[in-house]
Amino acid sequence: MGKRIIQQRRGRGTLTYKVRRKSFRYKVKYPSEEGKAKVIKLINSAGHTAPLAKILLGKEVFYNLAFNGMIEGQEINVGKGKAEKGNVLALKDMPIGTEIYNIEVKPGDGGKLIRAGGNSAVVVRKEKGKVVVLLPSKKEKEFDEKCRATIGVIAGHGRLEKPIVKAGKKYYSMKAKGKLWPRTSAVKMNVVDHPFGSGRGKTVGHGKKGKTPKKNAPAGAKVGSLKPKRTGRRKK
Repeated sequence: MGKRIIQQRRGRGTLTYKVRRKSFRYKVKYPSEEGKAKVIKLINSAGHTAPLAKILLGKEVFYNLAFNGMIEGQEINVGKGKAEKGNVLALKDMPIGTEIYNIEVKPGDGGKLIRAGGNSAVVVRKEKGKVVVLLPSKKEKEFDEKCRATIGVIAGHGRLEKPIVKAGKKYYSMKAKGKLWPRTSAVKMNVVDHPFGSGRGKTVGHGKKGKTPKKNAPAGAKVGSLKPKRTGRRKK
C-alpha cells in the first residue's frame, strides 16, 4: 500500500495546498464609475508578480496592476480621456499599436487577461464591433469593443532574470501562491508511490510503461501525458 500521488493529495485541500488568505487580500478590478482618478499608494502583494496600485476615484477605492513607470500621486483617467499610460479605456477608444494589459474578457468583468509582471498585449486591428489583440503568446484573440483594458506595460519586468540563490527564498515565494515545493520527480519515487516509480528502465524502450495513460484508467493511474484525440499531420 503506497501513498497517494500528488494529484490526489491536492484534491483534499489541506493547508499544504491552500493559498494564504492575506496573499490575495487585494482584488484587482475596475470601478463602476468613470472620471479622473488618483494613485494613492503602490503596494507590494505577495500573491501577485507585479506591484499593485491603490487608486481613488471619487469615493470609490479600487486596485489595479501598476504599469512600468507609475508613481504615487499620479492622475489617470477611467472610461474617458486620451490613450495615455495608466488610463483605463474601452478597446474601441484605443489606437492600433497600443500596448495594454488587464483586459476584460466580457464587458464589466473587471479584467481577466494579461496580469503577470512585465507582460503586455497589442491592439492589432478593429473590425465591426470587435477588436483583435495580439497576446504575449503571439496568438490573436478577438474581444468585444466595449471590453476595458489598462494602457501600458505591467511593472516587474525581468523578475525571472534575478537568481533565487537560496532554497529558503524559493520556498517562501512558492508558499505565497499556495504551491507545493520542492516537487519530487515521479520517476525518482518508489514503485508503490507512483505509476512511474522504481529505479530500473526509465524510458519506454527499456520495459517501462509509457507516459500516456489509458482513457479508462483509474484515478491513481491517470498520470502523465493526456492521450491525444488524433495523431498525424492534418490534411488540408
